Amino acid sequence: MSKSRVSTGTKWEGIVGYSRAIRLGNHIEISGTVAVDESGRVVGKGDPAAQAEYIFEKVEKVLGKLGASLYDVIRTRMYVMNIDDWEPVGRVHGEYFSEIKPATSMVEVSALIGPEYLVEVEVSALLNDSNDE
Repeated sequence: MSKSRVSTGTKWEGIVGYSRAIRLGNHIEISGTVAVDESGRVVGKGDPAAQAEYIFEKVEKVLGKLGASLYDVIRTRMYVMNIDDWEPVGRVHGEYFSEIKPATSMVEVSALIGPEYLVEVEVSALLNDSNDE
């Protein structure tokens, strides 16, 4: 079974020892993703919906690099700094997944990797056997 990885190239991947995403056969796992762009700038500072939007755009790109799409997503896990943000974050999730309807959870956490991050998302995807490399 082949294994593919996607890297962002950040120093943290080497320090912490992780990949942005891994595809093993027809199974894809995407690491916790926050709203930070390629230059390290926070996107949507102070706006949980804008952060969620950027995160799902990033997730879609990563899936594409591994031969998948949002339609292959079977599970999302959303971590929010304030559970009162469930509705704006949930609405954005719905914009991307209203037809797909993956299993999901949203939980409030006491902290993310930086205080400017309001949302973090992990994603699992499963491709049909016909898409397996």
